[in-house]
Amino acid sequence: MVSQAVGVSSKEPSDGYQLRVVREVLLALLAKEASHGYQLRARLQLALGPLAEALNAGQVYVTLTRLEKAGLVTAERVGQTDRPDRKVYELTAAGRERVMEWLDDTSWPKPAPAEFHLKLVAAAAAGLGDPGRLVDTQRHAVLAGLAAAQRAALAEPADSTAGLLLEGVVLRLQADLHWLEACARYWTPRKDR
Repeated sequence: MVSQAVGVSSKEPSDGYQLRVVREVLLALLAKEASHGYQLRARLQLALGPLAEALNAGQVYVTLTRLEKAGLVTAERVGQTDRPDRKVYELTAAGRERVMEWLDDTSWPKPAPAEFHLKLVAAAAAGLGDPGRLVDTQRHAVLAGLAAAQRAALAEPADSTAGLLLEGVVLRLQADLHWLEACARYWTPRKDR
């Protein structure tokens, strides 16, 4: 599954990566024009391509409700002739300011290796598990994710924004695999240790 290519966690539904809607992304999508939830979800799916499989349909609506409560968007009910009314969301001044702050932010999500590294050190120190086995298990999971991401990237058109995202996923997984190889060399029992 492509969604598992982004990250693997046994704590998440379907043993895959749970893609969370970042409120700033929804705010940025609203910066161009007022939209209803279905339009926003469709734009996210277009941008994410097959990675959108991990996107829970209700997350967009829950996030929009939270943004409204926070005063970052306003919502207006718009009547439709043959369907129930729909809510159309629009940025407030505070929402627009939040988008600009987010675009200027250069912080990067915490590196995934840090937590795994600590797991290896703790397992070794406490005698709770074989770090080499943990590395091997993680390596197999990353290899499976890499194969899925590569297949998905090859299936995308050359000018696809989702293809660009998948290229980043592939490169990140390749880097993770390279680091796991270094971990395997380190944690392989040696006589001189």
